[in-house]
Amino acid sequence: MKKVFLILILLFGSVFLFGGCDEEVYIVRSDYTPPSVPKGLYSITADEAVYLFWEENDEKDFKEYRIYRRVEGDDYYYRIAITKTAEYVDWDVENGITYFYAVIARDRHGNESDFSDVAWDTPRPEGFGRVIQDYHRYPNTSGYDFSKDKVLHYDDWNADIYLDYDDYYGVYFLCVTDDSTDIQDFGYTDYLDDVNVAPETGWSELGWVEVILGHSYIIWTRDNHFAKLRVKGFTRSYGVIFDWAYQVDWGNPELAPRPPHKENYLRVAVKR
Repeated sequence: MKKVFLILILLFGSVFLFGGCDEEVYIVRSDYTPPSVPKGLYSITADEAVYLFWEENDEKDFKEYRIYRRVEGDDYYYRIAITKTAEYVDWDVENGITYFYAVIARDRHGNESDFSDVAWDTPRPEGFGRVIQDYHRYPNTSGYDFSKDKVLHYDDWNADIYLDYDDYYGVYFLCVTDDSTDIQDFGYTDYLDDVNVAPETGWSELGWVEVILGHSYIIWTRDNHFAKLRVKGFTRSYGVIFDWAYQVDWGNPELAPRPPHKENYLRVAVKR
């Protein structure tokens, strides 16, 4: 009786077939080819969270992604998660601390790609549906402190901005509380996170800007922090409704989503 032997041999990625009268021998090499490097890694800043996204790998033997993170000041990256989808939310973060991320792809044979480009992010607090009112009529609820998420008297030292309603023109204005705080109208945005970074120029020389529904505004505080707000509506009691975000990291202008950054890039603004 003929005997058939099937032998699996690792040999340079080639497949050979030896035929004989009494036996057939197959020599097959395992897959040593790593997946392609994950591309397009970017992050979205959130409140005590960082959202990561990248392009999907299309290899047939793809298995999973492995996500690595380094905290600013550390020397090494550590693996924090494994996922099969091209997205991940890192909830284990603190506002005001910068985190660096990289992703590798792994296939079913254990091959791993090189690290992706690095994306970095600094989570920051945010809030929704806040209301401040005209300081002529409601002085105690017309100012706002972004660092404390608190409505204040318009001339409170901790207030960053206050609301002014002009009865003659029927127009609202956002005003800064002192000459060391700056403000600018970023223009119309669909969402609060359409504002990704505070620009270096474009600040109002008047110290106030007109309030327009759907517009976003950027504030540079006297103590060198950046904040943003988006106007969502108006109240019958001479108030403005807005969403906001505040960067607790000193001098860091990053406020929301952004494309991937090289690890050695970090713009730190210095308050003039």
